[in-house]
Amino acid sequence: MTTRLFGQRVPRVEDQRFLRGRGRYVDDVLVGPGTLHAAVLRSPHAHARILDIDVSEVLDLDGVHAVWTYDDLDGVMADPLPLLIPHPALTHGRTQFALARDEVNHVGEAIAFVVAEDRYVAEDAVDRIRVGYELLPPVVGIEAARAATHLVHDDVPGNVGARMEQHNGDAPAAIAAAPHTLSLDLTIERSSCQPMEGRGVVSRWDPDTSRLTVWTSTQTSTGVRGCVAARLGLDLAQVDVITPDVGGGFGVKINHPWPEELLVPMAARALGRPVKFTEDRREHFISSAHERGQVHHVEVGFDDDGRVLGLDVTFWHDHGAYTPYGLIVPIITATQLLGPYKPGAYRVRFESLFTNTVMVTPYRGAGRPQGCFVMERTIDAIAAELGLDRAAVRATNFIQPDEFPYDHGLVFQDGRELEYDSGDYPASLDKLKALIGWDDFPALKAQAAAEGRRIGIGLACYVEGTGVGPYEGAHVHVETSGKVKVAIGLTTQGQGHATVFAQIVADELGVPLEDVEVVSGDTRKMPYAVGTFASRAAVMSGSAVQLAARAVREKALRIAAEALEADVADLEIVDGLVQVRGTDAALALGTVAVLSNPLRYAFDEASKAATQFAVGDPGRPPVAEDDEPGLEARDFYSPQRATFASGMHAVIVETDPDTAEIRIVRYAVVHDCGRIINPMIVEGQIHGGVAQGVGGALYERMAYDDSGQLLNASFMDFLMPYVTEVPDTIEIDHLETPSPLNRLGIKGAGEAGVIPVSAAIAAAIEDAEGLVITAMPISPSELHALRQSKETP
Repeated sequence: MTTRLFGQRVPRVEDQRFLRGRGRYVDDVLVGPGTLHAAVLRSPHAHARILDIDVSEVLDLDGVHAVWTYDDLDGVMADPLPLLIPHPALTHGRTQFALARDEVNHVGEAIAFVVAEDRYVAEDAVDRIRVGYELLPPVVGIEAARAATHLVHDDVPGNVGARMEQHNGDAPAAIAAAPHTLSLDLTIERSSCQPMEGRGVVSRWDPDTSRLTVWTSTQTSTGVRGCVAARLGLDLAQVDVITPDVGGGFGVKINHPWPEELLVPMAARALGRPVKFTEDRREHFISSAHERGQVHHVEVGFDDDGRVLGLDVTFWHDHGAYTPYGLIVPIITATQLLGPYKPGAYRVRFESLFTNTVMVTPYRGAGRPQGCFVMERTIDAIAAELGLDRAAVRATNFIQPDEFPYDHGLVFQDGRELEYDSGDYPASLDKLKALIGWDDFPALKAQAAAEGRRIGIGLACYVEGTGVGPYEGAHVHVETSGKVKVAIGLTTQGQGHATVFAQIVADELGVPLEDVEVVSGDTRKMPYAVGTFASRAAVMSGSAVQLAARAVREKALRIAAEALEADVADLEIVDGLVQVRGTDAALALGTVAVLSNPLRYAFDEASKAATQFAVGDPGRPPVAEDDEPGLEARDFYSPQRATFASGMHAVIVETDPDTAEIRIVRYAVVHDCGRIINPMIVEGQIHGGVAQGVGGALYERMAYDDSGQLLNASFMDFLMPYVTEVPDTIEIDHLETPSPLNRLGIKGAGEAGVIPVSAAIAAAIEDAEGLVITAMPISPSELHALRQSKETP
């Protein structure tokens, strides 16, 4: 019998290829010896008018084939890049041009594009371009943006791109009437994701077929395809976008299109030769997207038990120079800030501000780490004010299991109601306390203190909206060999899609896992999709894969039933054989695929396998009149609304009394993503997320000076945690509360590990030091300064 694979720790089928160095990334794409290479001239200034661009020294340089500036762009290529997610509150949305027109608004903005025989010549040519600038005063950071002494865009008053408010109940009145109140000011600094592979694009134009092929390191193949076709004036069917292996995405590769994803195909068609662009690390720092930077002011009212009666939050979001992804990040912060809690009344207001810095788009967690930090710091402050156990205050405020679905009365990022579908937060907290040893920690802390050591414990809870729409699709095709080919529109960048989707298909079709092959990120195989982001892959594509596989199964049983002269209800598929229960009568699934093709059945006399099970008239194909040829199906899944995963983290840290260094002693996670397809892959996602969360809590920040120069734009200067800084062991326990919103009962898991890390570590440091932590990340020098300020009267 075929073993059911859903929920099993199936080893990742893609790993052996990567471990043997056989991964194929964009920079590995070889499209012929005639490939040209591109380089980009980027602005050295944060804010300046472009007075003139002189390319005369470039045109005669040996090996240079072309140079473009804004004035060389035609038609819609000269328009601003698309605003991907408009919103009524975004009254002043701005996007960049493929090449800067008249003005640059951050260091690193693209100004000119050079194509040459190799990258060395292209870089030399870029250095010879002369640009005249009129320097303008830069706006750097939230404080400067709010002051509005200078403007990023002349036509955007106060540097405010958007203002938005949501509320449920009268929070100010509830706070005013509460027995206890607190005010907090909290900050999360700007950071960025740093995938090992930066952005990269290769393109080839085929004049014989008038087809354009683009290979790009993206999280949205179909989105890039649509933009390239529209901007180059091509039919959608003329453009193929292929995403090979991706060396990390984390959100920075969501944006579509990046300027180079338009410029490289444009150049390939214009020059009649393949063109390649590969981003270097400095370019990634100064021209790819950042995230995280927010400042919050909180007013909260609560009763003697710590129950939140009213919560009023105002925050300011730094969205950088442009807003290609609209208000997604601050809207997520505003709505996901509530976590697993149910305040009596809630009001949230934010301003999204322009600054002369790199634009902000979602980075793993996408606004949730900021919201979680604010809510969890607030809960900890309430517990401290009342002298109550921090876990107990959380339990007092939890949404209870019998209250689902729970409607917060707000609108989520997808424009639908913020309604949690399922969860059991008290059970998660019980598991976490047992896992970390919460109740026994006071004795452990006292023992450490007796030894001259400072240790502290913290915990943080979160809820994550996952599986947002609008849709995803899948195509499942059984070959005559019996192998099953699965195509999804998503890209993959480490999530284990080739394994988990194969598990779903193998279970639905009753075939061995090794007979299933999953292809992703290729618009030739699946031309319509949305993309890999927002912890949506398992819910969206997993559901679509199941629907398509189920349709294939039903068709296979219909065809086999007629061939075997059996009732469909008496058939089962086991180990790739369609068989009549309790008998030896069986057909290989590959043979059923042969029978599904009426032309082959009727006319291929040599194919005895196709005719040996024929019944009735041998000229009649054993397929229903309304069946299409082939044992295959395509289906799409669109959700009612997002499904909400959740989890809780706890950490024990030790702080050095002399150096203020912070060391993680233990780390524990309880995670609920509904039914788990593959626990090993979910745990891998948690491990990676925690590592990124540690970076955001203790190390990573974008260090801009007042002139808008990024001072740490290299791996020499940008601090990231090594394996020595990440916990050796992350203790994980799972809770499964199935989602009622999809047949699989699953929720997303991709971002869970990163969301509560800063909040949990801040709480643990606070517990160890007896200091109030209001900003993250925190460095040893900052912790030392806090100690000094506490000691100074």
